[in-house]
Amino acid sequence: MASRAVHIETANSLNTDSFLNAYRRFTCRRGPVRQLRSDRGTNFIGGKNELDAALAEMDQPKISQELLKDSCDWVTFNMNVPTASHMGGTWERLIRSIRQALSTLLQKHGQQLDDELLRTLMTEAEAIVNSRPLTYVDMVAPDSEEPLTPSQLLTLKSKVLLPPPGVFIQQDLYCRRRWRRVQYLANQFWSRWKTEYLSTLQERKKWQKAQQNLEIGNIVMMVDDSTPRCQWQLARVVETYPSSDGHIRKAKLQTGRSVFERPIHKVVLLLDQGRPDEEPNA
Repeated sequence: MASRAVHIETANSLNTDSFLNAYRRFTCRRGPVRQLRSDRGTNFIGGKNELDAALAEMDQPKISQELLKDSCDWVTFNMNVPTASHMGGTWERLIRSIRQALSTLLQKHGQQLDDELLRTLMTEAEAIVNSRPLTYVDMVAPDSEEPLTPSQLLTLKSKVLLPPPGVFIQQDLYCRRRWRRVQYLANQFWSRWKTEYLSTLQERKKWQKAQQNLEIGNIVMMVDDSTPRCQWQLARVVETYPSSDGHIRKAKLQTGRSVFERPIHKVVLLLDQGRPDEEPNA
């Protein structure tokens, strides 16, 4: 909740046992959890009841307290009220954007994946989503630092995880080297998710009504189809070029030592100038 990071875990079913096993895999890799927020799915309610029943097996209160303090992983469930799915918008927002991109890929190419390849694809999607910038930095200074990402907060490493070397094409879906299938689909997910995600960071400004122009000093995200996955190019507007009607249709952008001229449909103005992953207000 603090880092806006996403963890994707596959489960074999939607029953209680499968949820508890997935939860244990999550905590074994990510560390102990103090509070778990969820909706009132039957597997979540069943998991809470199972843990409550296991706690009741400890008869002596003093032994229970010591075990809970040092030896047992105990989590407090915080569930939404029934029929109030909007209360989970904090996490559902990112889940929806991931699901939209993944569902189309899996519908077309799911038959090319086995369990191992599916888990790898989910992990690749997780790395892509966690590479998005959470804030912005001074883009004018040539020695400015990279913006923080959820992945940096999780791994404490500043280097971006780039794809493996190679050119992955559609024919890789049917080749015998199965690892290339996942990399091709990961590239397809990057392309789809980037396009669908970036479009939600700002309202449509095409020919509907007059909107605020780009201004010098605005932080924007450059849209470039040739950018490798997991890389987000942030820039600062250093100059604008008004048209005869007063509207800004192109601008000069600065990224460290480089300066680019781009049309406005190739840049995304970050909402609230620091929280690019928030959903725009209706």
